[in-house]
Amino acid sequence: MLLTRFLRSLRLAALAGALFLLGAAAALALVRRASAAPVVVRVTMDDFRFVLSRPRVPTGAVRFEVVNRGATVHDFAIGRAKTRLLSPGHSQTLLVRFAKAGRLAYRCTVAGHAALGMKGTLVVGKPEPAPPPPPPAPPPPAPTGLRLTPVGSFDRPDFVTSPPGDPTRLFVVEQRGVIRVIDNGVVEPTPFLDISDQVQEENETGLLGLAFAPDYAESGLFYVYFNRHEGNGNVYLEEFHRSTSDPDQADPYSARVVLKIVKPWENHNGGMLQFGPDGYLYVAVGDGDSGVLNPPGAFAQTLNDLLGNVLRIDPRADGDLPYTVPDSNPFVGVSGAQPEIWAYGLRNPWRLWVDAGTGDLYIGDVGEGVREEIDYEPAGKGGFNFGWPCFEGTAVFDATATCPGAAPPLLEYGHAGDLCAVIGGVVLHDPRLPSLDGRFLYSDLCGGEVYDLQVVNGAIAGHEDLKLNVPGADSFGMDALGRAYVVSVDGPVYRIDPSP
Repeated sequence: MLLTRFLRSLRLAALAGALFLLGAAAALALVRRASAAPVVVRVTMDDFRFVLSRPRVPTGAVRFEVVNRGATVHDFAIGRAKTRLLSPGHSQTLLVRFAKAGRLAYRCTVAGHAALGMKGTLVVGKPEPAPPPPPPAPPPPAPTGLRLTPVGSFDRPDFVTSPPGDPTRLFVVEQRGVIRVIDNGVVEPTPFLDISDQVQEENETGLLGLAFAPDYAESGLFYVYFNRHEGNGNVYLEEFHRSTSDPDQADPYSARVVLKIVKPWENHNGGMLQFGPDGYLYVAVGDGDSGVLNPPGAFAQTLNDLLGNVLRIDPRADGDLPYTVPDSNPFVGVSGAQPEIWAYGLRNPWRLWVDAGTGDLYIGDVGEGVREEIDYEPAGKGGFNFGWPCFEGTAVFDATATCPGAAPPLLEYGHAGDLCAVIGGVVLHDPRLPSLDGRFLYSDLCGGEVYDLQVVNGAIAGHEDLKLNVPGADSFGMDALGRAYVVSVDGPVYRIDPSP
């Protein structure tokens, strides 16, 4: 009893002190704010990058739990809030209240650290609009007899793939600029390619895409997409050759620049590379700026640049040309338009997939802060405008923008339940999973649940939760046998297998 009274008196004394220091009105506001549990964002400091557990937050109270895992002193500043200088292994918590939607830059204020990559942008969300109408009633559900089989853990992996016709090897792309090989289930100790000295790795920048040429077995050619230490992380699409002496090694000196894209800002890079069944290379390019230096979507509706688009090219050199453009591209011969463009009106098409069976194109386009969307384009029907920044999903985003013939998304969803960023996706053609043949898989960076979509005549005919969850899911991939993989930004890579 005496202890209870003593603790109560301490609490009253603390409250009186707060009233004295802050004033009665401020103290009451503080109590009201404390009634709602703040959203938690875990901030990990490495040398020289920040890793945030989520890229956007709602308005209101947010608690940043900051820990320094690097080898030197850093701090974390966002808005007017800043941690003290944190030595390696030390941590601090910041409580920040965001009153309105917008974008806030964060950085390390130690001289030179931001320039080396310790900076980024946090999106503060907007109110959720009314949800769209539900999709058509699905057919009988797909079987749930699936499991995730771990195949290895890596340093911030962001993609996996295999050369055509290679049944034993899987190539894992690490954001820092390294490609590793898993051969018959064993991770090779020596990387296939290491260009980490050329790659600018920050929150969204890095080595983001890999595609092997359809004739890789004979030509030894493959292509990578990455941000270079140049400007605001300018994008480079480069061609490399396999080593002539070791099939598990690339020739690091064989690089040839296929395409360079100047970035207006460091984020919204896209990064997916894939050869379609037509033999051409599809390249996903983000709009280049979330609204830091330019209005959101400033480059998504412009056809005289390559930002905010899906490109379609033949990346082989042709005489003096670093690549060629197929005559069947929709903007070939159109005045003022870049002929490489296959589809446009996209924000950050982080991952796309061209179905090897049909040629249909699926695009997971990450939303601004309210809606996520999956877009769809039938095989051979280039020229679609997917409507950013007029629309975010089907919700109006910028009523002053013009988006001629904007195509609605195949699927959209909001950020309820801590969802934050759509992650596409592969179309399954795994002979071990015949009931899922032709279905498109996707997930969400924050949610991690794996879903499938069945599409018939351009409309959703089935939508199923596969009862698989990968925390930090940031990409999918497929090997030469048609087996699908889910990649976690936290390190693990999983194969989707039938349950025994």
